Amino acid sequence: MTPTATALLAYASWFILLLLCLAFVRTSLVMQGKRASNSFAPSGDDMEGFARRLTRAHANCYENMGLVAAVLLYAIATSQTALTDGLAYVFLGARIAQSVAHLISTNRLFVFLRFAFFVVQVLILIFWLLKLFHHI
Repeated sequence: MTPTATALLAYASWFILLLLCLAFVRTSLVMQGKRASNSFAPSGDDMEGFARRLTRAHANCYENMGLVAAVLLYAIATSQTALTDGLAYVFLGARIAQSVAHLISTNRLFVFLRFAFFVVQVLILIFWLLKLFHHI
């Protein structure tokens, strides 16, 4: 499996892990009688602390998944993973680091770090798109 395919699969796995953590948090609240199962806001605005940050980290993954998947699947489908392989793990690391920074805190330092990791991902995506368009 190429680094591109591995990064895509790992991104999906990270997304699922965040989903499972979110399901665990919400299920725990329901089982403890603290919340009704149909009372959770999709945005996480009705939660506090870690649960709210987890909801947003999960949402941020699916907000960006389509773009990431489109670029990486295009590279895979057109046998151009040589163009994306070099930065695939850097991209994945920045994605996970962004989520982890989000989960840890929303103080200024972690918001800055989260944004920095996001910028790394965007710059890599732009770089990949330019390389892929150049080879059309």
